[in-house]
Order: sequence, then structure tokens, then C-alpha cells
Amino acid sequence: AGHGELAAALAAAGYEVVAIDPHSEADGVRRVALHELDEAPFDAALAVLSLHHVEPLEQSLARLGALVRPGGVLAIDEFDVERFDERGARWWLDRRADPGDPAAVVAAHADLHPLRRLRAALEPWFELGEPVRGAYLYRWDMPAEVRGEEETLIAAGDLAATGARLVGIRRPSASGGA
Repeated sequence: AGHGELAAALAAAGYEVVAIDPHSEADGVRRVALHELDEAPFDAALAVLSLHHVEPLEQSLARLGALVRPGGVLAIDEFDVERFDERGARWWLDRRADPGDPAAVVAAHADLHPLRRLRAALEPWFELGEPVRGAYLYRWDMPAEVRGEEETLIAAGDLAATGARLVGIRRPSASGGA
């Protein structure tokens, strides 16, 4: 839930929201890890730029599967670390006027969970659609106008699309158990 802005917006729109983030200091955000969440089934779950950090991954995503009712929706907005390369790191560093080493930036993110591993851990629970690829790097402390530049470079094939959005529907009976 980070700072809780999305959770607050969803609550203001009339949704009943449970926002979690074990490291958040925001009001209204419960400081609990996903694998420790003990709630009634949810109609939907939303994970924005978070699952690539979650530990322990398989246990946490199995818990997520158990928390979403059969037929419920899972929406994910993620960073696909396996698509993050030195070209993307150089572009990001240049926009920040940072002379850093692109290889070091890529290496610093190598311990994050790749999208393929997230999908594998979620597939026993959810029927997942294909990821919709797009921009992501603009989110790393960049000015808003940089998003358009990143999207243009991705469309031209000059920059890898490191963002991925996917939607899943909770299976009626999951092979992971419920």
C-alpha cells in the first residue's frame, strides 16, 4: 500500500479496502506481511509494484490465492526485472543526470522476483491473462513528462518494456488448496 494513496482513493469511491504494507507508516495501512494476513475472502485483490519484493514469495502468493474468493479478480501492475537491461538503466540514469554505471544499476535489482516466477506461483490459484507490457522506469523518482518519452522509445523498439500489467480470475478450485 505504500503511502496509502490508492487505498484512500478506492475507499473514497465506496470500496471496502484492506491496505497492507509491512513497511508503511501511512495512516490506514496495516503493517502486516501478505503471508500473515488473516481476513475473510475478498472479491478482488490489487497488487501495484509490490510482488517483486514479497518474501517469502510462494507462501505469500498462496495466501493471496486463498484470500480471493473463487471467481474473484486479481489485478497486478508490476516491474519485470528480467526485461531491465543496461540500455534501460542508461536511459534512466541519463534522465536523472546521474553518471552511474548501468551494469551496477541492473545488478542492484537482480534479486527481485521476475514476472515469470510471480506467474508460476499464482497459476495454481488464478487463470491469468497475458501481460500487457508498457513503461515502468518513469516511476523511479522521475518527472511526469518522462513517461511519454519512455513509451515512445518502447514503441520504437529502442527500450524494453519493463512494466507489466495482468489480470487473473480466481479458479473455482485451486490446485494450491484453499
